[in-house]
Amino acid sequence: MTVNEDSFTNWNHREEIAEAMIPIIGKLHRERDVNILLHSRSLVNKSVVSILKTHRFARQIDGEELSVTETMPFLQALTALDLGPSQIDLGMLAATYKADDRGLSVDEFTAQAVSGATGENKLERSEGRDVVLYGFGRIGRLVARLLIEKAGSGKGLRLRAIVVRGGGDQDLVKRASLLRRDSIHGQFQGTITVDEANSTIVANGNAIKVIYANDPSEVDYTAYGIKDAILIDNTGKWRDREGLSKHLRPGIDKVVLTAPGKGDVPNIVHGVNHDTVKPDERILSCASCTTNAIVPPLKAMDDEYGVLRGHVETVHSFTNDQNLLDNYHKADRRGRSAPLNMVITETGAASAVAKALPDLKAPITGSSIRVPVPDVSIAILSLRLGRETTREEVLDHLRDVSLNSPLKRQIDFTTAPDAVSMDFVGSRHASIVDAGATKVDGDNAILYLWYDNEFGYSCQVIRVVQHVSGVEYPTYPAPAV
Repeated sequence: MTVNEDSFTNWNHREEIAEAMIPIIGKLHRERDVNILLHSRSLVNKSVVSILKTHRFARQIDGEELSVTETMPFLQALTALDLGPSQIDLGMLAATYKADDRGLSVDEFTAQAVSGATGENKLERSEGRDVVLYGFGRIGRLVARLLIEKAGSGKGLRLRAIVVRGGGDQDLVKRASLLRRDSIHGQFQGTITVDEANSTIVANGNAIKVIYANDPSEVDYTAYGIKDAILIDNTGKWRDREGLSKHLRPGIDKVVLTAPGKGDVPNIVHGVNHDTVKPDERILSCASCTTNAIVPPLKAMDDEYGVLRGHVETVHSFTNDQNLLDNYHKADRRGRSAPLNMVITETGAASAVAKALPDLKAPITGSSIRVPVPDVSIAILSLRLGRETTREEVLDHLRDVSLNSPLKRQIDFTTAPDAVSMDFVGSRHASIVDAGATKVDGDNAILYLWYDNEFGYSCQVIRVVQHVSGVEYPTYPAPAV
């Protein structure tokens, strides 16, 4: 057999295994609320090729490709267990099994590794939690896609309604079309129909009521059968507690803002300070996309080396806040044409670090340049460390954090030598460390952190909402602390 024939035969064999994985993954998700991951990447509703590509991606982090022949035995072992709602990482199972020297079978090892999700330890399936989106712009539509994707058995987060201002003729049809197709993020994965008579968009079987209102005070959510809901404000119109409290109407229990909060509104970066949210807190913020991008790696560096001071320069894609062509704008430079210029602007991300990382005493400064790309930004984080180190040590540390720490859903890691911004459209991580660009000289380190400022941030928002709603399930094997 030639090399080409051998390679093709191997591919076909792996395709066959990936095909067999799909119904197992789907059944676990629908019937038991078990989300199967591979190095923090969900395999739910993925195609054969997507499953194989996700396995291959492991080589960028772990140094070698992970094969479906290695992970399939663990997936099969899970089907024999009495699992409760959880997230189970096949990549972590395979890696920890390889390092285990007890001579256990795959079935025995898997049962022990996920014991916290089985038998008497397993969580009871929740009754689900209603979610309302107030505003349906860039972030609102991506959050909607994620909520629909994660609907699963219907026992988790349930998108019940969207609140928007009336837009005239064909408003509902146009909003459904914007959800269906996106110039950056592509087609919606599923089917969308419009019920104009009932002002409803039905997406993958999820009936989403579209409520027209000009102000929060106009809406009684209980009239639509909505109760104890979490409202996600995507408008950014209100940033302080007084303004956001307007949303606490009948049927709404908590309000989550997708912008930096002001005053005493807690700014939450999932993975870093989400566990500080008090159970009775009804209003909170998910901070900004840039804050979410820099805070997790900043914490990872401070935990290992100590950070004495830092500066972040963000090279940020343009946003709807800027003008397409030169026109009046309340800000000094944002009125100039976004697709034609690099625009120096301010960022509040550096000052927001203190809210998410109050134990970090180092002064952090920041500035930003908007550039003519529609999505994906990069944060250049320049740090003065508490001790001298080497580039190799820093990269080993960040690679390990991206694989094995509680921050592995926030921090990704790439060694691709030709990586550019478009490669990270659709990334579900808060930021991605670019290993090739990293610079270290004694106690000075410069990290280049890519982030999908739309989709990656939306994923962080969903994680916060899952946490405060009580449907954020633990991950097994548990990451090292």
